[in-house]
Amino acid sequence: MSGRPLDVLEETLGDRVTVQLKDGEVYTGVLAGYDQHMNLVVEDGDNTTIIRGDNVVSIQP
Repeated sequence: MSGRPLDVLEETLGDRVTVQLKDGEVYTGVLAGYDQHMNLVVEDGDNTTIIRGDNVVSIQP
């Protein structure tokens, strides 16, 4: 596994992740997409959440 953030996201695509935001909120779901700014699409059942990359503190597989 490469240590570059976008490479790690690519390898995690389709897997369940936990995303912690700057305000302390936590989202858990399947990483459905991302872009070069680390904006994320996280799906959990019928819910889809788009998270702006500059709000992300950590992403854990």
